[in-house]
Order: sequence, then structure tokens, then C-alpha cells
Amino acid sequence: MVSGPRSVINAQVSPKGSLETLSQQEVQQLSSAGSGSLYALFRQCALAILNTGPQTDNAKTTLELYRDFEVRIHQQDRGVRLELLNAPADAFVDGEMIASTREMLFSALRDIVYTAELVSPRTQLDSSAGITDYVFQILRNAKTLRPGVEPKMVVCWGGHSVSTEEYKYAKRVGHELGLRRLDICTGCGPGVMKGPMKGATIAHAKQRITGSRYLGLTEPGIIAAETPNPIVNELVILPDIEKRLEAFVRVGHGILIFPGGPGTAEEFLYLLGILMHPDNQALALPVILTGPACAAPYLQQLDAFVAATLGETARRHYQIILDDPAAVARQMTEGLKQVRQFRREHNDAFHFNWLLRIDEAFQRPFDPTHDNMARLALRHDLPPHELAASLRRAFSGIVAGNVKDKGIRLIEQHGPYEIHGDPAIMQPLEQLLQAFVRQQRMKLPDGVDYQPCYRVIR
Repeated sequence: MVSGPRSVINAQVSPKGSLETLSQQEVQQLSSAGSGSLYALFRQCALAILNTGPQTDNAKTTLELYRDFEVRIHQQDRGVRLELLNAPADAFVDGEMIASTREMLFSALRDIVYTAELVSPRTQLDSSAGITDYVFQILRNAKTLRPGVEPKMVVCWGGHSVSTEEYKYAKRVGHELGLRRLDICTGCGPGVMKGPMKGATIAHAKQRITGSRYLGLTEPGIIAAETPNPIVNELVILPDIEKRLEAFVRVGHGILIFPGGPGTAEEFLYLLGILMHPDNQALALPVILTGPACAAPYLQQLDAFVAATLGETARRHYQIILDDPAAVARQMTEGLKQVRQFRREHNDAFHFNWLLRIDEAFQRPFDPTHDNMARLALRHDLPPHELAASLRRAFSGIVAGNVKDKGIRLIEQHGPYEIHGDPAIMQPLEQLLQAFVRQQRMKLPDGVDYQPCYRVIR
């Protein structure tokens, strides 16, 4: 929990290497005197990036603690200049902003400016192909897509609120991946999103690898709750959670899932729903669930939840490797060979998984209001991939109620979300959520008992 006196600083900073200029119209849109909404979005993301001090996963707390923080954007002959008022002092050393923080700050500005320009009547966001093209353009503008580079980007999903043992294990896995010259992509925050990157940096140094990639993908609603870790050297802010999830599976060549909470469950269900679609049955995408020995109950319960809700066939899309970082890395390396062969045989790009079919049900933004959460279709008569889409939304709402500013405020105003569905789905869902609470996987421990933002109605 953030508490005690805060240390702030006023500073001016200019970009280095990207986004050297903005138009006068862009500056006006991003100013507090402009449209307002774009400024508020950039201010929120900028504050999250600068807030490298006390760790909290409550976006509302962070925003309130620095309510007098301001960022002013100036266009001048030499380029863009940001003026920061009452900024968190932890982002500076002897009055100079830390290099990684400055890079990420201007990455956020780049993505917010470009996304605002990209949304126009010409943007075909009313079709699945149009949404995929939208994600592609954002990633291309951020120079994330590297044509010609063979598959080696491993996406690592897992919780920001994990035990010390689970964090160390994720770091060991990252080290083994790095020794095999693989790059890392995570949600860019703390916990499991940091561990694999930290392990890989040491391994890459041992292998004398330069130009290693530590890609972080986030979105405005979550970034304030999961501040980017400083190892990230490529930050991309997608407009919403659905675009972020699509970006993961489009740029990633293999996926590792570590212990986590509702956010990790949301990602896992999203992935399974896609892979269970009939059009994706032959697709090569290795998926491994892993953790230390102490995480065995978590992995077993998540596996049992999938079997109880989506059926036994869902389990063939992943494997579980317990307490063996080297085996995880070796298996992932073998899986990437299959990805390379599949992409070549089907003439698909290495840098963007165009052949992956993603239904609009997984692409349309879900607004976790109380009405929308209560109306979720959680029934066994749905095709498994459609049920996975609805379960994904349920966990998305729980994440919002736990850590996102808007969700927290909705819960404060109207009480917990109510989640309805078939008893055969609600029972394993409730059991899984109760396990998350017992294991403190819902939020970062702050000395206060967790108050659920949901009620499961059988």
C-alpha cells in the first residue's frame, strides 16, 4: 500500500531517438486545455511509468496520491519537450530521468498519438480483419515487427502478485530461455512479468548477445496498476485489453503461463478459446504451464477448472511442466522449430501470426459494468470456444474490480458484481476464485483482508 510522505520533482525532458516532433494539432489535443480525454489518458500512463517507487496494484490509489501531477507538452523548433510538475522523484537520479523511464515515457506518447490518429472513419473496426489490421498498424508503428527474424519471441504470462519462490522460478526459466538465445515478451509489470526478463538479461550477457528484446505489452486501464518494470526496452500501449491480448498471440511464437491470479486466468481462457476454434486446430503454437513445486496445487486446480468447464479436449492445447526450468526451455525451443516449419510451409510471416483465426467475440472490447457481468452467457450448451470467450470476460471484470480505477469505483458505488451461470460452471469457478483468495493471488498483500469484487450466483 502506498503510504507516508511522497517525494516529487519538477523537470523537463526531451525524447531520444523517436517521436522528435508533434504537429500543433497533436499538441493541442494532448494539452489539458484541449479535448481533455487524450490528455487524461497520457497523464495516467505517464504517471504509471514514472511511479517506480512504492509498489501498489491499486490504480485509484496511485492516481489519488499524485492528483497534483501535471504533464505539459511543448512543441519547439528543436522538437518536443515535456514539462513534468510534481512527478514521482524515484524516476530521477540526481535530477536526471533514468534512461529506461524516458524511453517508455515517449513510447507512451508515441502510441497514444498514433492510436488517436488511426481511429478514423477509414478504420475498419467493424470487422474481425479490420481489428487485426488495426493491431498490426500499432505494432508496426512502434517498430515491434521485425521481418526476417526467425521465431524466438516467448510470451510469458503470470501474476504480478506472486510469492518469492514463484518469482525466483520465473527468473530461472527466463535464464534458461536466454541461454538458448530467445527473447521475452510479457505484460511489462512486476512479478512474473519481470522475473523472466531479469533472468534472460543475465543469460544474454553470458552469451554475449546484443540487441536482446524485452517487449512489454500493456493497455491504459492496467498500466497504472502494473507499472512497467525497468528491464522493458520495447513498450507498446494498446488501446484496450482485447487489442493487447491479440498483440500477444500475433507477435509471440510460444507462450509460457506461470502462476497468477484472475488476470492470468483471463489470458489463459482467451488463448484456449482461440486455439479451440476449428480453424486453428492445425496451428503451431507451443503452450506450457509451469511453476515451482510449491505451485503444483495452483497448476492442478487451473487444469481441473479447464477440464470441468471447457472439456477434456481443451487440455490437448497445452502441457504442464513442474519445477524444471531447463526442461521448459528445451521444450519451448523444440516447439519453436515446429512454428518455424509451419510458418514456412504455409507461407505465413515470422513477425506476425496472420493465419491465426480470432473471432470478433474475442476482439470486441468488454465493458465490465454490473449489467454486463450479470448477463454473461456461462452455459454448457455453448460451443467450447464461445464459452471460453464468456469466461474470459468474467475474469476481465474481476481484474477491473480489483485493480482498475474505473472498476474499483463501480464496486464502491454499486457493490460486488454478480456472476450467473450453470451450476456445473459456477461451482468450479467459485472454487478457483476461493483458491486465488487463499493464496493471495487477487491483489498485492497490503495488510488488509481481500474483499471480493464479485459474487458467484449458482
